[in-house]
Amino acid sequence: MAITAIKGFNDILSSESSRWHYIEQSARRVFELNGFGEIRVPIMEKTDLFCRSIGDATDIVEKEMYSFTDKGENSVTLRPEGTAGVMRAFIEHKLYAQDPVNKLYYLGPMFRYERPQKGRYRQFHQIGAEITGVSDPLADAQVLNMLVHFFREIGLDEPVLQVNSLGCPDCRPAYRTALCEFLEKRHESLCADCKRRLSTNPLRTLDCKVPGCVEATAGAPSVLDHLCGECEQHFESVRNYLAISATPYTINSRMVRGLDYYTRTTFEMVTGLLGSQSAVAAGGRYDGLISQLGGPTLPGIGFAIGLERVALLLGQRDFLGTPDLFIATMGSVERDTAFRLMDGLLKSGVRVEIDYEGKSLKSQMRRADKLKVRYSVVLGENEVNSGKAIFKRMSDGAIVESALVVEEVVKTLMH
Repeated sequence: MAITAIKGFNDILSSESSRWHYIEQSARRVFELNGFGEIRVPIMEKTDLFCRSIGDATDIVEKEMYSFTDKGENSVTLRPEGTAGVMRAFIEHKLYAQDPVNKLYYLGPMFRYERPQKGRYRQFHQIGAEITGVSDPLADAQVLNMLVHFFREIGLDEPVLQVNSLGCPDCRPAYRTALCEFLEKRHESLCADCKRRLSTNPLRTLDCKVPGCVEATAGAPSVLDHLCGECEQHFESVRNYLAISATPYTINSRMVRGLDYYTRTTFEMVTGLLGSQSAVAAGGRYDGLISQLGGPTLPGIGFAIGLERVALLLGQRDFLGTPDLFIATMGSVERDTAFRLMDGLLKSGVRVEIDYEGKSLKSQMRRADKLKVRYSVVLGENEVNSGKAIFKRMSDGAIVESALVVEEVVKTLMH
């Protein structure tokens, strides 16, 4: 029996990887333009890191983490999200001592045990960015603008920005009480998970997609009606900066986050093109997380982009491009010349394909058509002896003669 991949753990084939490279390179370009530097942290951390940061009562910790005991009897976990590990590194290496304001981004795989579905898998990939040390709403606006800029950079206009505020530890308890009182009257309509969440994490009921819960939470109190003065002013300032930069957005007062560390500004990039998996990026402010993990009392804000979902939105476009030249040969004698030319052109930055198997000329030209090369050339005995060959532009059949010298061929292909 053949061994297959684990369910929810996908291979990224070469036909898909060009899209991934395009997304990652675009993110690097936009993030570094905004002053962010890359940080690389382990994919496995001590389990306690995620219990302390994400929250014991979250679905991630309760049901979704890949945790196990290693040979040293330590409880370790494959990271389910990126922020906790980045903040652990920020604290452990005392990056705040150099400058409390750090702009960091990361790319890589995350792991959660949940039902695989469109754009959502057990091993999935995220691109994330974090700013530490700044509580000013201007930083929130820069992060939001950078996220919108990224999607425009890769040519996607469909995801739209939604924003909300979850308040702070001072004003959220009053909202939690009001929400619980509202939901208690509709207790029987809630799913089993939401009945449990009612005592552990009631805000998560607003995010439940079960039809009965959607109906039961309709008309629930808005968190925006329970903000304290400082949180209300912060949220108003964020919206003001978005207006200054002409960044379009909508307010979604039902938006919550699945992680306990979020406070004040929260946001998502949402699309209607992926069914129920509408969010392709999400994040928010986490002003208490760094101190909660044993670091100094510093604020932070960040987001994560779901790479698989963004790749789905980009569709099947080929971002790798096509070869510049296909070199066909009439026989084995000409292969040395073909190889020498290919080697020189590759070293000059020209993308070249060649026949490796000594197939017929007809088969070679079929492969050139399949690869959608820009030019083709056939090397036979005459071409080798004369040192010249005819190069054919495949798009319109135009031909041009060139010496079989790397510099001359490069000029021909640029014509």
